[in-house]
Amino acid sequence: MFRILFVIHYFLLFLYSSSLISPIPLDIEYNEQKALLGKKLFFERSFSKDDTISCASCHLLESGGDDGLKFSVGVEGRFGNINAPTVYNSFFNIAQFWDGRAKDLEEQALGPIHNPVEMDSDIITVIEKLKKNKEYVELFKKIYNDEIKSEYIQNAIMEFEKALITPNSRFDRFLRGEEDILEPIEKKGFEAFKKYGCISCHNGINIGGNIFQKFGIFKEHSDHVNFGRFSVTKNEDDLYYFKVPTLRNISKTAPYFHDGGVKTLKGAIETMAEYQLGQEIPDDDIEAIYKFLLTLDGQIPEIAK
Repeated sequence: MFRILFVIHYFLLFLYSSSLISPIPLDIEYNEQKALLGKKLFFERSFSKDDTISCASCHLLESGGDDGLKFSVGVEGRFGNINAPTVYNSFFNIAQFWDGRAKDLEEQALGPIHNPVEMDSDIITVIEKLKKNKEYVELFKKIYNDEIKSEYIQNAIMEFEKALITPNSRFDRFLRGEEDILEPIEKKGFEAFKKYGCISCHNGINIGGNIFQKFGIFKEHSDHVNFGRFSVTKNEDDLYYFKVPTLRNISKTAPYFHDGGVKTLKGAIETMAEYQLGQEIPDDDIEAIYKFLLTLDGQIPEIAK
């Protein structure tokens, strides 16, 4: 029954697919002072137990906003069991983390600090470390008119990550009316992207990130380590449901999926066709979709440089 409903859902979306994706705004309002403090905190290694890991360790801003690894490396060389998502454009997501356990970026900021595999610390210890740094004491006093507190740390990091949008991709320019900005094969890829139903899950301003979907609709996936939304809700109907990842800058964020199980973008397209769409897509359409996805690379914001 679920598969039948999904197919009906797909065809309804296809009928109205021309307006399902919105371009990223060319700029976004944020508090610059707080964002610059958040940037400093983003690179702060004292967040971790052994002063070796920062947010930037797993979210490389000079590339795709992730670390390019199947699983990230935390304190003492510990490996996690889920792929690090990109931090770019994360402000537009419906929730944070693959399972959506954090409702927004402020709540998300504490997650890695307390995770025993990632930073293996706690916010009280982090605050005590920061208070020993005169520059931080002065910055928090200047910006928040108070001493260093957890809510200010979270807020500053949120303001920085809010600023990490990548606008003005060639596809965004196409959506804004520059018809000739895309090559014919890229336009063909967008049509195929709609025709096969990729747009049924990858839509909205982030071309993903706005819904949860089961990984393995038409074919069961072999990963039985990560349970997706079920880990949060304990509702069996949420088993293996994950936040649909953004396709923004997708060419720079390999390996793919929550398990980091696919190394190439073309391989990811084939996997999606098999597991999510129950189809075998011809090679020429895979190539066209691949070319379309390359047009989703946006501009790295100045604050990230």
